[in-house]
Amino acid sequence: MILVTTAPGHAAQREAVRSTWGHVAFRRDVGMAFMVGTSKNHSENLLIEQENFIYGDIIQGHFIDTYNNLTLKTISMLEWSWEHCSRARFLLKTDDDMYIHMPVLLSLLDGAASRRRTIMGKVAKKWKPIRNVTSKYYISPTQFKAAMYPDFNTGPAYILTNDIVEPLYQASLNETFFKLEDVFVTGMVASPLKIQHINYPQFFNRRLKLDTCAVAKLASVHMVKTHEMFDLWKRLSDGLTRCSPK
Repeated sequence: MILVTTAPGHAAQREAVRSTWGHVAFRRDVGMAFMVGTSKNHSENLLIEQENFIYGDIIQGHFIDTYNNLTLKTISMLEWSWEHCSRARFLLKTDDDMYIHMPVLLSLLDGAASRRRTIMGKVAKKWKPIRNVTSKYYISPTQFKAAMYPDFNTGPAYILTNDIVEPLYQASLNETFFKLEDVFVTGMVASPLKIQHINYPQFFNRRLKLDTCAVAKLASVHMVKTHEMFDLWKRLSDGLTRCSPK
């Protein structure tokens, strides 16, 4: 199951995902939906309703969609997945500015079929809280006192095995709210549950030059613009590029 976190006003980003790598949802063994919060703008909420009437792939949570509420969005994602899609073997959480190269991702999942109680993706080890008050990632010592975060999987894209979706959801309800969703869910909440973190270098959860052969070896690339989605999809799908095996 693929759940893509998105914002109410990101209709163009959702359309780009549906029209490119999101085509994988046509497979009988893959599902995909978009997770969004509620806008303060009534007209945006109406547009979301109209879009969902057409596509039937939007899940709207009961929280205001802001950056500081990304944790609520992820918790809502876990709740929905547990309640409606518990038989899916894996859950991919990703963002609407990610290009997911499905052939690589599905190959990784084939090799991970026996994994249990695991989060897979880019593992962040010994990352320190940012204390610069001008940063949107600023965390005060009162919010998090320790010098380093617990190991966690970076938020642009990570995969959960299905046996941890409910435990993570239930445990997150009993923890003090923390605005960095990846640190909170895959680090603070996952750590006491003894959940394993697996690092895959194919999860390139940051921006890179969108060279066809470079992306062809990866499962995820971050900060991809809507027009780049279409161009990258075409280049990866047309079979015209010959890449070195190295």
